[in-house]
Amino acid sequence: MDLPPYATLGQKIWHYGFLVICGLIFFFLIAPIMVIIPLSFNAEDFFTFTPEMLAFDPEGYSLKHYRDFFTNPDWQQALWNSVKIAPAATFLSVTLGTLAAIGLSQDHVPFRRAIMAILISPMIVPLIISAAGMYFFYSRIGLQGTYLGVVLAHAALGIPFVIITVTATLVGFDRSLTRASASLGADPVTTFFKVQMPLILPGVISGGLFAFITSFDEVVVVLFVGSANQQTLPWQMFTGLREQISPTILAVATILVVISIALLTTVEILRRRSEKIRGMSPG
Repeated sequence: MDLPPYATLGQKIWHYGFLVICGLIFFFLIAPIMVIIPLSFNAEDFFTFTPEMLAFDPEGYSLKHYRDFFTNPDWQQALWNSVKIAPAATFLSVTLGTLAAIGLSQDHVPFRRAIMAILISPMIVPLIISAAGMYFFYSRIGLQGTYLGVVLAHAALGIPFVIITVTATLVGFDRSLTRASASLGADPVTTFFKVQMPLILPGVISGGLFAFITSFDEVVVVLFVGSANQQTLPWQMFTGLREQISPTILAVATILVVISIALLTTVEILRRRSEKIRGMSPG
């Protein structure tokens, strides 16, 4: 935001100083990622910059680690497991989280705050505690080491993100629209899909993207509740760092960073669209 022409010297110093501080924080956060990306193109099997790379010699750069990722059966199986688990967990998170957010947005629901606190607790409780609890619970009911168990565990982690984003979207929702739909004879299901869902759709999609990222990048819970058959991409990366130092991990990390940036960009676009929709809604 630009400074007004009547801004004082102190306001100008604070404005530009604040921008510098934000830039330094951004650089601090982004620097590790900016190191990993060029290293993923290293022609050698090293985790450091070679003299050829520092001299920008084309011989020092290669796509060999990316080729290894797309041709190695272990990496491809891990990718396939992640692709199978993340969409299913996202679907459950979006379905249950959206219904919970709509229900908790009603004024007549008792103990709304307490229920909301319980539902978003997976975001607050340390992940290792949640993973240990899921392990003991799944061991008793027979879901330990199963595909369904991993999907349900990831869905539990993604539901809080859906609830928060959908609840934020419902803040600007005009409830007179649903009452008008009901007065015209529409049943609650028709009202939801024809009136309410189109208006809150940006929040639902944003929550779904956050849930997808959470499931796709999660490793701690799947180590506890999964088995070798559910070895996901982050699990394979963790195993590669622990048992064998493979530079292919750098290529996989770069791919995940690009995917995350694309999804977060989509979330930001949807957030702005949601704000426009709420601004157009009658007061």
